[in-house]
Amino acid sequence: MPHETLVFIPPMLCDAGVFGPQMLALGNDHAVMFAPTTQGERMEEIASQILTWAPGKFALAGMGMGGIVALEVLRRASERVTRIALIASIAQPETPDAAAAREPHIVAAKSGGRWHEVLQDEIKPAWMAPTSDRVGLVRQLTQMGQALGPAVYVSQSRAMQRRKDQQATLSQIRQPATVICGRHDGQYPVKRQEFMAELIPYATLEVIENAGYLPTLEAPDQVTMALRRWMNAPQAARV
Repeated sequence: MPHETLVFIPPMLCDAGVFGPQMLALGNDHAVMFAPTTQGERMEEIASQILTWAPGKFALAGMGMGGIVALEVLRRASERVTRIALIASIAQPETPDAAAAREPHIVAAKSGGRWHEVLQDEIKPAWMAPTSDRVGLVRQLTQMGQALGPAVYVSQSRAMQRRKDQQATLSQIRQPATVICGRHDGQYPVKRQEFMAELIPYATLEVIENAGYLPTLEAPDQVTMALRRWMNAPQAARV
């Protein structure tokens, strides 16, 4: 049986580098693809674009905003998704307070001259594990954000504000599924990840002890091993 294609979907303001170690390692056994989230101001638009170029069947690994997009892809075309991994992500919609809190950053990003300030405020070293190379990770994330630019930030922020509640989608998953998170994640705490995993029938939960909200870069080997276990899980019929 041919190995499945694995499609990676990134968090906000991240390029393929956020999955670099995993794509390199898993690419030895699987075809790997990167799905950018740079076009569209709704999760539905981004998901539709991915479905236009993705293979007929594929595995999905989404992180942060990418996990939200992955759930929308699954909701729209579950018959094409062979398995799903949600890394440091969320299924709930944006709260009114959180949506309102994005507006000053959106305005600042549009102004042009304050883009660097927005990036500095969006990247949270405190959300990373104490043992992580926070300086190096901030530098890497800043470079990604600078390359993508303020227009992408604005569109992604709008998509986050308008996202739907996908908790019902979680309960309908029958594919092999895993939830991966960092013990020190200051954005999406472990308790939220546990709750999300409990909503998915037969899901596994992988808590990476020495990682925060960027487990793919903070603890790349552990995340790669977790993804390898998930990719090797049998696709038994589940009801």
